[in-house]
Amino acid sequence: MIKINNKLIEQAAREAKASPRKRINYNFHKDYNEGIQRILNAADTQTYVRPHKHEAVDKTEIFIILKGRVLCVEFDDTGKIIDHLFLDAQKGNFGVEIKPGIWHSFISLKNGSCVYEIKQGPYDPKSDKRFASWSPAEDETGEGRRFNRKIISQLKSKPR
Repeated sequence: MIKINNKLIEQAAREAKASPRKRINYNFHKDYNEGIQRILNAADTQTYVRPHKHEAVDKTEIFIILKGRVLCVEFDDTGKIIDHLFLDAQKGNFGVEIKPGIWHSFISLKNGSCVYEIKQGPYDPKSDKRFASWSPAEDETGEGRRFNRKIISQLKSKPR
């Protein structure tokens, strides 16, 4: 039995805070060839998840909030926001399902936030995702964090 509890989530949050990317994936699947990829995704507010999409027709991605607050965003092909949800169990917003071929990202709004991520396997890093050309690359310059702040600012008046 794999136990998903506060102890595991707190451990993942500590590792995320200490990591250079300010997030970690804690994989429950034993290898990338498994049919279902199951992951704890712990994130600090300083992380940047570059908008991307999974083009394979079987790559629906599911995020369920376990702790904290996370903004999930979908975009059109030009980078315009087409949908979003503030994941927050306290407010009754527990998760989202992102269909294949949809540009998306998530932004941690609270340090120590953690989502349970589920996606159809197998995972192949060469073909799993395509990054949006209209978004900044993931690097150390701070452009990604500025991109996140812009998205949050645009949505402040429209929480869901």
